[in-house]
Amino acid sequence: MVKFSNSLVGILNFVTFLLSIPILGAGIWLSQRGTSDCERFLDKPVIALGVFLMLVSLAGLIGACCGVTWLLWIYLFVMFILIILVFCFTIFAFVVTNKGAGEVVSGRGFKEYRLGDYSNWLQNRVNNANNWNKIRSCLADGKVCQSLQNKNETFALFFRENLSSIQSGCCKPPIECGLNYEGPTVWSGTTNSTNPDCRTWSNAPTALCYSCQSCKAGFLANIKRDWKRVAVVNIIFLVFLIVVYSIGCCAFRNNRDENKAYPHWRP
Repeated sequence: MVKFSNSLVGILNFVTFLLSIPILGAGIWLSQRGTSDCERFLDKPVIALGVFLMLVSLAGLIGACCGVTWLLWIYLFVMFILIILVFCFTIFAFVVTNKGAGEVVSGRGFKEYRLGDYSNWLQNRVNNANNWNKIRSCLADGKVCQSLQNKNETFALFFRENLSSIQSGCCKPPIECGLNYEGPTVWSGTTNSTNPDCRTWSNAPTALCYSCQSCKAGFLANIKRDWKRVAVVNIIFLVFLIVVYSIGCCAFRNNRDENKAYPHWRP
């Protein structure tokens, strides 16, 4: 008789197997229909995740419900490695996103961001030319400044805008540059500031401040916020994995005991 733990592991892995199908399908769709480098960049990780979930869930499903002990052993081994990886990534995410915050500008509805405020590891990632060229391409494809370019706001209205970290860092020059406001993404005049971003700024819609240090800092502020959320989700996921792993260990013990009692009945 199949024990309760075996049935529960089987049900959980059947659900996971069903979830892996649309994930795999989405990866294949991105690889064939992706219209930008950013979309196509995601296809291989999504396909790999779909295949991984499908194989692991099949191993757990067959191992638990059909009493294939060696498959269940592989399933538990992979689950153990996954628990270790999720735990390490969660700690890493908290450590590298511990530093960095936007600087409040008096009388403004948005913050400004400085690259030096973030962890060295994150700074090195965006200062790598190859990495930043890809990120910049994604920002341009995502038209993060488009909503500002389409507005015809007065100076007072613009500075009350609640800009995102990326819009603040990439779509306008730093306030310390002292440039004259003509539009949300159009600024004129000369600057005496020593901030290199002031000379990097361009009114060209495809350039703006995408090459600025402030843009990299704004991007990292967005990454920091997202990673904090992911880390919290990972903690919940980690607890779930540990519970499933514990149930899987019970199912493995059931298989082993039944194989000893009925050696010719189980594979």
